[in-house]
Order: sequence, then C-alpha cells, then structure tokens
Amino acid sequence: MPRKHRISTAEHAATMRTGLLRFNGTVERDPAIDAWMKQHAGELGAIAHRWFEVMRNCGDEVRELLHDGCPVACLGDVPFGYVNVFTSHVNVGFFQGAALPDPARLLEGSGKFMRHMKLRPGTGANTAALSRLIEAAYSDIKARVEHG
Repeated sequence: MPRKHRISTAEHAATMRTGLLRFNGTVERDPAIDAWMKQHAGELGAIAHRWFEVMRNCGDEVRELLHDGCPVACLGDVPFGYVNVFTSHVNVGFFQGAALPDPARLLEGSGKFMRHMKLRPGTGANTAALSRLIEAAYSDIKARVEHG
C-alpha cells in the first residue's frame, strides 16, 4: 500500500527557511518513474500516467523524481504536482494546491498547502478543469520561484 506523502524534518526545516519545499535529485526524466508506471498497469495506472504526462509537458524546466513512493513533477527542484495510485482511485495532487483557483471545486484537503483530486475509473472527470489546475499549479510555482 502506498505511503502518504510526508516530509522529513530536514525538508520541513528547508521549507521554513526558503518558503518553498525543495527536493534534491530531480532529473529531466527519472527511470524510477517509468518503472513505477509499469508496476501500476491497468485502469488506475493509465489514469496516473495520463495526468503525469500532462505535468511533464508543462514546460522545459520540468524535472521529476520518485518521492515517498509516488511520481512528483517539479519546476527545477520545487515540486508542483504528483500522482499516486490507491486501491480504487488515483490522486492528482498539488503542493501549493490551497492557493490555486478551483472554480469547479475539484480539490480536496484541508491542510495549509496541499490539495488533491481523486479520480476513479468509470466516472466522468472534468478533464478541462483538471488540465487548467495543472497549468495553474505550474504557473504558480514558476511565479513563486522567479519572484520569491
């Protein structure tokens, strides 16, 4: 069973100093993520793969890594989105999701920063709104990195 995303004490301290969570080891294309995708075949894996590809294609500066057992998309070393497969759904999540415009009210969560959307096979997903959320997450993190 996949673990929930938790940051280490060192990551928390780094976040408090810089205002942004940063990960070491991001790369342009992580083979560990491709292996993760192969391990998550079937409908749920296809959903995760589809939306992670959208994140990968947000811009030339997108890097990635496998963190806490799930694929994470970053702008350089600053994460903006992730996917994770569970027993009956896929989470598409955002590290600064609480700040994102969500007029379709797709996002769940009540934490200070993170939000996610649950996708289930056989149920209609608002793909246009989710695509806009991913684009907004990328643009938001880019503005935070460039303008502090």
